[in-house]
Amino acid sequence: MRELPIIIAGAGIAGLSAALAIARDGRRVLVLEKAPALLEAGAGIQLSPNASRHLRRWSVLERLGGAALKPRAVVIRRGRDGAVLARLPLEDAETRWGAPYLVAHRADLQQALRAAVADEPAIEVRLGVAVAGFAADQDGVAVGAKHGLIRLRFDGAALIGADGLWSEVRQRLELPGDLPPQAARRTAWRALVPTAQLPEEFAAPDVNLWLGKRAHLVHYPLCGGRCVNMVAIAEDSHDEGESADFWSGTRDPAILRRALARWHTKAHALLSAPAEWRSWRLFDRPPLEHWSVGRVTLAGDAAHPMLPFLAQGAAQAIEDAAALELALAANSDIAAGFKMYEQARTVRTARLQGASRRQGDIYHMAEPAALARDIVMRVLGARRMLARQDWIYDYRE
Repeated sequence: MRELPIIIAGAGIAGLSAALAIARDGRRVLVLEKAPALLEAGAGIQLSPNASRHLRRWSVLERLGGAALKPRAVVIRRGRDGAVLARLPLEDAETRWGAPYLVAHRADLQQALRAAVADEPAIEVRLGVAVAGFAADQDGVAVGAKHGLIRLRFDGAALIGADGLWSEVRQRLELPGDLPPQAARRTAWRALVPTAQLPEEFAAPDVNLWLGKRAHLVHYPLCGGRCVNMVAIAEDSHDEGESADFWSGTRDPAILRRALARWHTKAHALLSAPAEWRSWRLFDRPPLEHWSVGRVTLAGDAAHPMLPFLAQGAAQAIEDAAALELALAANSDIAAGFKMYEQARTVRTARLQGASRRQGDIYHMAEPAALARDIVMRVLGARRMLARQDWIYDYRE
């Protein structure tokens, strides 16, 4: 009798990474994705060493090729006058943390993951199939799904919910203490601008972080330096549910310009460059103590969504996949493997969720707290500021 596959709900970064990692252990994988096509959407993404080491091991980095860029440094600036508060060198990232620090477009990473999955005969991806329920026992899972108006059933050895912040799998698990996503009262705005349309200084291969009252701005080159990715996050009281087109919501960019009205003219040169800004709402969710029940578990944002202030959302999904790989290789019993995986991940991801929230508060400080923050950065210096990131970037299971 042919072995039943491990079923994964969701073909985003978490789902495709988990599929690759699990297939490396010799197991069959079936990925069910509700979208009818894997659209190349989203913004730039920072791939810190704790993620890139696994992508390299899975032969994904080589597929990214020139689409990924190694930034020289993170340059932290003050929004109101453009003053440089700190410059954190990244050129020796591989020596320091054992893997490169990269930036790439999310679509390029998704394409590289899809190419790696397509070359793995143990993985099957079914598009346009939405998981609608499941029943699990000690022998396996039966997953109910919908393909348009057609109802389907898939039998599997286990189920991994990698279906994002609004996870259907998580909701149906009814985990103790689980709470629904809460609006973070912040909006993220993104844009891509051809480098040729910007002043030359913005083409430098650095990650630039501008800090201001109730807002911050990040920008860095992408796509081999041909364009600049910009993401601004501003606090507001706008409150609505997740849009159907998550990455491509639209709001009046005048809202963003008002939030950054007192910023330096160089920042405004950036903000005025895009022909169009896309926006999405930020949501938060408290950590879970447990996210596995027998042969069902969660990964990525379904398990531990985190605010983007440490740029660790995708990296933690990739870490999840690596932990699943280790746990399932060490346990022939899948339920025991899922429990081992959960135990390896809950404390770390909860710590990162909390640290991301606190980082957002630090980025968005107003005077006089902002002045104290700026002084602390300058007193600490680059060496000690980088050392504060070691627990994130040098993590090895």
